[in-house]
Amino acid sequence: MERNWTKIFINSGTVLLLLACVGLAVWLWRLGAFRSVDALQACVDGFGGSAAAVFIALQAAQVVVPFLPGGVSCAAGVLLFGPWQGFLYNYTGIVLGSLVAFAMARNLGKPLLEKLFSKKLRDKYEKWTHKNKRFDRLFALAIFLPGLPDDFLCFLAGTAGMSWRKFTAITFLGRAPMIFVYSLAGLGVLHLLPGWFS
Repeated sequence: MERNWTKIFINSGTVLLLLACVGLAVWLWRLGAFRSVDALQACVDGFGGSAAAVFIALQAAQVVVPFLPGGVSCAAGVLLFGPWQGFLYNYTGIVLGSLVAFAMARNLGKPLLEKLFSKKLRDKYEKWTHKNKRFDRLFALAIFLPGLPDDFLCFLAGTAGMSWRKFTAITFLGRAPMIFVYSLAGLGVLHLLPGWFS
């Protein structure tokens, strides 16, 4: 009986965390934080000394909430805080979001993936989980390489029986190079987009 209550508590906490991430995303969306770098900067600057913490929370939320534009926020982090602090805040937020995504999928299982992601995406990558120990290597490679749906794969890893220790190690080591590349590449792309620079 005690075990059932523990499971209910963990699942309830996971759902509340998901709702909090969605709430944060919607709130920032309504503030116009994703319209331009100026809008995002005004939004973040409005928090004063808490600006870095708010940005890290935003980056964590964009991993958990699939419709948020992660590439834009990576570039914005570099623009708002400079190359080194921007990379650090991007990295911290995305790693935290990855851990949250893994925890949610681990506790709520495949029904969560069905709610958040298209069947086409799930069908394409779920076959990786049938390859036993190969999934860990495929996941590590996917996290390291560009162009793959790493946020979705963090959720998928939570349903694939991967240990916390292995997931955390792969995430900490594999995320850094790509976040660095995305930050710099996104910064270059934003310079080409009208409305993002005055």
